[in-house]
Amino acid sequence: MSMIKATFPEGALVTAHFDGFEVHTDQPVNNGGANSAPEPYMLFLASIVTCSGFYVQSFCQQREIATDSIGMTLDIERNEESRRLDKIKLAIQLPEDFPKKYKNALIRAAGMCSVKKAIADPPEFEVITE
Repeated sequence: MSMIKATFPEGALVTAHFDGFEVHTDQPVNNGGANSAPEPYMLFLASIVTCSGFYVQSFCQQREIATDSIGMTLDIERNEESRRLDKIKLAIQLPEDFPKKYKNALIRAAGMCSVKKAIADPPEFEVITE
């Protein structure tokens, strides 16, 4: 993986640069931003559902199961006092004709997400100046 570089264009904008991509973030107006891009926390949550979704999609494609009527949602529960993230709930919406024999395996496949694994077994964080 390449190093990710952050730049600070203006206001509350922060842009991540990696592998030829730019990912723009901003803050809501009530937090000093212009609401011109997703806030970083929402990108973090979106990375979980899209990573898990990749594994769901791959599982289905390998078994020639159509994915056009499959969906996923992510919901969170937060501690109101600490604002700590208490629970992340991923739900896979399946059509009625989805093969029952694959349901548990599909849940396991969704759990293979590397973003989820990084949260379940968190790394050490080190913040330095250079």
